[in-house]
Amino acid sequence: MENTHYYEVDLLWDSETRGTLSSPVIAGKIEVVTPPEFPNGIKEKWTPEHLYVAAVNSCLMSTFLLVSDNSKFEFTSFECKAIGKIEKIDGKFSVTEIVLKPTLIIPLSQSETKAKRVLEMSEKACVIANSINTKISLEPIITLK
Repeated sequence: MENTHYYEVDLLWDSETRGTLSSPVIAGKIEVVTPPEFPNGIKEKWTPEHLYVAAVNSCLMSTFLLVSDNSKFEFTSFECKAIGKIEKIDGKFSVTEIVLKPTLIIPLSQSETKAKRVLEMSEKACVIANSINTKISLEPIITLK
């Protein structure tokens, strides 16, 4: 595996506070808008803030899958809620914290301690989390079934 990778994302402004994200290597597109809390913002659409939180959340999942495989850790179900907090500090808005709340269901043959360790290792190895200044908190819920 090479040590350098590139990911191209293109943006086309559509109208008012709307744009469309695309990539030459991905078939689908994503409409993105200004959030409703800001002037001319639009409700119920993907915003840059949602995508930022989604990047951390999906990176945790991707990394968890790799760490689980490398650790021979078995699980039945993984889902994760992520909540991003935006605050105005020194006159500037910033995403100051993202709380990740993974819910993990594991077989009785696995240990809850190992599950927590795999999740913690995944959060520490997450490329996106390692690239930002936002505080990341992990609040796992683990169920043995």
